[in-house]
Amino acid sequence: MTDSWANKERDALAAFGADLHLELRGAGAGAGAGAGTGAHPGGGTGLRARLMDALREAVRTGRLVPGTRLPSSRTLAADLGIARNTVADAYAELVAEGWLTARQGSGTRVTRRAAPRKAAQPAPRTRPAWRHPEYSLLPGTPDLAEFPRTQWLAAARRALTAAPHEAFGYGDALGRVELRTVLADYLARARGVYADPDRIVICSGFHHGLTLMARVLKDRRVRAVAIEAYGLDQSRDLLKDAGLRLPALSVDERGARTEELTRERGIGAVLMTPAHQFPTGVALHPDRRAAAVDWARATGGLILEDDYDGEFRYDRQPVGALQGLDPDRVVYFGTASKSLAPGLRLGWMVLPEELVREVTEVRGAGDLRSSALDQLTLAEFIASGAYDRHVRSMRLRYRRRRDQLVAELAERAPHIRVTGIAAGLHAIVELPPGTERSVVEGAARGGLAIVGMAQFRHDFPSPGGELPQRDALVVGYGTPPDSAWTGALEALCRALP
Repeated sequence: MTDSWANKERDALAAFGADLHLELRGAGAGAGAGAGTGAHPGGGTGLRARLMDALREAVRTGRLVPGTRLPSSRTLAADLGIARNTVADAYAELVAEGWLTARQGSGTRVTRRAAPRKAAQPAPRTRPAWRHPEYSLLPGTPDLAEFPRTQWLAAARRALTAAPHEAFGYGDALGRVELRTVLADYLARARGVYADPDRIVICSGFHHGLTLMARVLKDRRVRAVAIEAYGLDQSRDLLKDAGLRLPALSVDERGARTEELTRERGIGAVLMTPAHQFPTGVALHPDRRAAAVDWARATGGLILEDDYDGEFRYDRQPVGALQGLDPDRVVYFGTASKSLAPGLRLGWMVLPEELVREVTEVRGAGDLRSSALDQLTLAEFIASGAYDRHVRSMRLRYRRRRDQLVAELAERAPHIRVTGIAAGLHAIVELPPGTERSVVEGAARGGLAIVGMAQFRHDFPSPGGELPQRDALVVGYGTPPDSAWTGALEALCRALP
């Protein structure tokens, strides 16, 4: 066999089988096909001995776990540049020693045997023994058991088949044009958003988009962003870490008091959840929507609209996005986190035209972007009508959950008032003053994870004066799977005063 033919055979073998990284310590490793019968496996300097030592060490340290299938002797010999017989002999001796097993049709594998016993570690003396919750009514998550796996897989197959070659490159800073195009149509139809594809930026969720906007605002020398007195602490912390001052707008039964924007100078933007205030659940009153837009036009400020669960409306006509009132003054944020699943990491911003260049510049080439295949899949999922069908199905499911919650509380705790139930995936369960903390802690002891309103209250100065405190539970009725819903509802009722 000539050297060139041997090299070709080695290259062909290296293209098949599994890779296995081994370092053969000592001189002579990979020195040629004729090397290495070596001395006794327990010592010596031969290639076989070094190969056996390397395999033992990989098994001993756990790098090769029990059951791992090793490359064939021919493939490993080609990868290491040594004789096939050297590998075959090493495998045979390790089988005899009990490190490996070899069966016809199953190949050579690491023996399935008990792992070495580890020294007992002393238990920490100060860590409390928390009970893992059996049920969860935490807000912010849909019923993940209802993710449309079959329909999503079908959309992914169609998207992958139709994807152009360039889709697997680094891509446009705005995101895949296919997704931006179908989103523009969907948002205009379903949410009343003016959304030209060239003004849409695909991001990895709401907080990713808000991070980009915070950088844009800093570049514009904005020093203060108003927030609602109740809202997500992650959003608050993100803006605070960007060095922005955060005056808090009071929130009542008509939503955020947007008239307070005119009482303080220096506010360059306001972050709001106008269609369904989080967490109180109220829609922003039309007069206050108009007041926010008037403020933005008069001052050149921006409204950052988080439309986090805009698809889920039950007892009222859908409230359109605020962005439709003035697309040049509103930055619209949407995601698939509530309608599909947060694990998709897919969100979008609809920007005023003047902000598109600024956002793409702060994003830069190093910014993490959503998978192009996931973007193409969502585009196909929406275009095929599967997204609308899924949303309608989940709307009915969540409405039944909400009705069951309200009925159960009316029967077992008639003194408890439930509010914020016209939309969304959570409800507010009002509590007697001073009882919120004890109820949350009691629920935890009973195996139920739940949060109170205090977790979402922002303790920042308000242009409207002192912010009122409110004792209540924020009950995420969309979170549990069907198998846990009855138990979660029972645990909630037991925890109430």
